[in-house]
Amino acid sequence: MSKVSRLHFLLLALSIALFSCSETQTADSSIKLVENIEQFDEVVETLEPGDQVVLVDGIWTDVEFVFKAMGTAEKPIELKAQTPGKVIITGQSNLAFSGEYIVISGLVFKNGSTPTGEVISFRTSNDDLANNSRVTNVVIDNFSTEDRPMSDLWIAMYGKNNRLDHNSLVNKRNRGVTVAVRMNSEGSRKNHHLIEYNYFGPRQILGSNGGETLRIGTSHFSREYSNTTAQFNYFDRTNGEHEIISNKSSGNSLINNVFFETQGTLTMRHGHFTIVEGNYFLGNRKPNTGGIRIINESQSVSNNYMYGLTGKRLRGALVIMNGVPNSPPNRYDPVIDSAMNNNIVIDSDHIELGAGSDEERSAPPTTSEFKGNIILGKSNLTPFTLYDDMSGINFEGNYLNEEASTPITSGFASTPYSVSTNQYGLKSPDQTLLDEIGFGEVKLPVTKDEVGASFYPKTEAIIAFQSGKTINVKSGTDTILEALSSSDAGDTLVLENGGEYLLTKFAEVHHPITIMAAAGDKPIIRSQKPNFINIENGGALEVENLWFDGAESPDYKGNNVISTSSTSMNINYTLFVRNIKVTDLDVNGYFYFFKANAGTFADTIEILDSEFTNITGAILQLNREVDDLGVYSVENLVISGNTFTDVKEEVATVYRGGTDESTFGPIVTVTDNVLTNVGQGPTHRSGASMYFHGVQKLNISNTTWNKSAPLELFLTNGGPITEIKDVVMKDTAKISANNDGYTAENVTYE
Repeated sequence: MSKVSRLHFLLLALSIALFSCSETQTADSSIKLVENIEQFDEVVETLEPGDQVVLVDGIWTDVEFVFKAMGTAEKPIELKAQTPGKVIITGQSNLAFSGEYIVISGLVFKNGSTPTGEVISFRTSNDDLANNSRVTNVVIDNFSTEDRPMSDLWIAMYGKNNRLDHNSLVNKRNRGVTVAVRMNSEGSRKNHHLIEYNYFGPRQILGSNGGETLRIGTSHFSREYSNTTAQFNYFDRTNGEHEIISNKSSGNSLINNVFFETQGTLTMRHGHFTIVEGNYFLGNRKPNTGGIRIINESQSVSNNYMYGLTGKRLRGALVIMNGVPNSPPNRYDPVIDSAMNNNIVIDSDHIELGAGSDEERSAPPTTSEFKGNIILGKSNLTPFTLYDDMSGINFEGNYLNEEASTPITSGFASTPYSVSTNQYGLKSPDQTLLDEIGFGEVKLPVTKDEVGASFYPKTEAIIAFQSGKTINVKSGTDTILEALSSSDAGDTLVLENGGEYLLTKFAEVHHPITIMAAAGDKPIIRSQKPNFINIENGGALEVENLWFDGAESPDYKGNNVISTSSTSMNINYTLFVRNIKVTDLDVNGYFYFFKANAGTFADTIEILDSEFTNITGAILQLNREVDDLGVYSVENLVISGNTFTDVKEEVATVYRGGTDESTFGPIVTVTDNVLTNVGQGPTHRSGASMYFHGVQKLNISNTTWNKSAPLELFLTNGGPITEIKDVVMKDTAKISANNDGYTAENVTYE
């Protein structure tokens, strides 16, 4: 072929290729690839049925998507990621959409927060709602404002006939519901939404009301019909508050969901005609794990499975509440015409009937039934608690293991405790017993692997203490600060035995860290700042075999050795104190060991085997949440094996005010301590050596008071459990309490 011929051939081939590319572009004109929010806004104005708006892969920061579109059932309009999981939306961002037949997919909202009240909203205004639309294969992970008490919703469903499926919703850290079905307009009632195959990942304890994972309706519209179905979802340690699902409307179906080690219950808080069927609750003996709570009329609870649930009162495995006669919509409608039938309860501690009975909630259940339930357990052989007259419940055909007993006189047959692990790894009664109630096969309706966004792994975010590298820290000035600055999460700083350390700046802890010395002489730490160590957001601290001394501290009112951030922290922290010595915090009259500031929350604080001497303030100041809204500072507090000598204020002051019943804690254990001359400082306001206000579970044992101020209790709502046993009060006033709702055994005054 000649050079001219070859050139002609190449030009012809290029023309064909260009023509082909032009045809491809024309054929794919429905695909709108956008690279920034400006392009997105332009494209949205031109959409037609069947179009796809594709966000290019990458990081999208500070973007507010407003997506209005009108698709059809045959040709929906899509908003999707170029590659599912590769479009990361962060910063101050959100998405609102409205119209008909819209599909949102493949997006990841991570490490940011919404500038409004909702991250994903099925509306663009009060009047512009989304109908017949779908959000699928989407992730929201740690998309939380740092202002912990600030409330927002991650997904707010409005309109009608919408579907939320195969999404992963993990690590909501501030107040507010994870997914809310909203009914505040006629266009959002009788909505027939479908919520299915979603992964609701771990949610930390909020320490206040407002931490529900799924809420359907609100008290204002509780007698309206939503007709929402939530099915085949997996709730994995969603511990925000004691209502995991809060049903607050009528006509809903909550079926075939799995609740794994979740603290709280599926609660029919408001609304009637709810179906709760085929759900599995796997508590595995974790604290405060609960099952199903019935309130209101015409509720049906059947063929549910409960294993290893430890919650009690409003958080039991099966709970039927008392109601308020002629109740207003925001309180408790009495239980009428409801059924709790054919359920399996294995190795779970509490079945509560007439729960919440008090002067207001005085109406027991009526015309209801409790039939065909199998209850087998050895951890509590008296699982039933009746708080009122239960003659309004018809008990029939139930089975209880032979060792157990019930105050209910009929409707129960004894059966051997015969439980085995079946082929699916679940504890199951014998098949003959299952056949008696027609339960069918004991098998999870959905597994963890079958739910959530397909591309997003279900990994753990918690980093354990002493799981990283070891950093040896020499004695000297600010050497601890230098080591902290080079540390990573889980690292251990090892100080020299008998060494002396001085801090001239605040030691800030931004991730889990251990500061310790090997067994032997304790290294001594002093500080020239008002605070020695500040636990900042994301931080957690473990200290062991150290000596903190106040000799270098400035004369600053409110000094402390350890404190939380002065601003709100949306990540829960832990504090472990083991075998330490604290001396001479006395430069002024208000020098504390530990102070938790408002807006911060500890999963656990432990003070173990330590010695505190000559302290002008309190050891533990956990009383900064004073709005009396049920908010508090610590879930689990353990004080064990310590000596406290010449402490002018309290060893611990723990405060949970208000009458809210949506939380579990505080839970406090005090054991094997000695208090000498505690709580008698001239400026001490409470006049107590320990002060516990609103603590929900308090156990004090094997502790001695010498010449100290009294133990003071303020017992509030929620049915607190306060037990005092084997304590000695020498030259110490008697226990002071606002009522006699505590038990005291073997308390000696000398």
